[in-house]
Amino acid sequence: GRWEHIISDSVEVAMNELLGDPTTCPHGNPIPGSAYEAAPDSGPLSDIQVGNGFTVRRITEELEFEPGLLEFLEASAIQPGNTGIVTAASPDGTLTVEIDGRHVGVGSFASERILVTA
Repeated sequence: GRWEHIISDSVEVAMNELLGDPTTCPHGNPIPGSAYEAAPDSGPLSDIQVGNGFTVRRITEELEFEPGLLEFLEASAIQPGNTGIVTAASPDGTLTVEIDGRHVGVGSFASERILVTA
């Protein structure tokens, strides 16, 4: 966030070229001023029923600011582009997902903010 206030236009252009003109950050959040287009059929992981597959599209900014959560999601392979399946749902809203052969519990706070496509 600090860079946007001090970066020169020429440095911004060079960075965009070097990175291949990305439209999102590594977590899938839109880069302001880019040609980002949201997947029209994306919704929260919490809406995926047990037994159904999904593809992670976006880890919302709200989750980026939760201490330790991005590290957990990264270690669990819950990242944009990765696919998984919901294998269980608990009454408290926790979902168990399988990604890369690992089963991971995702609490309701996170599963309501991880955007996926079915």
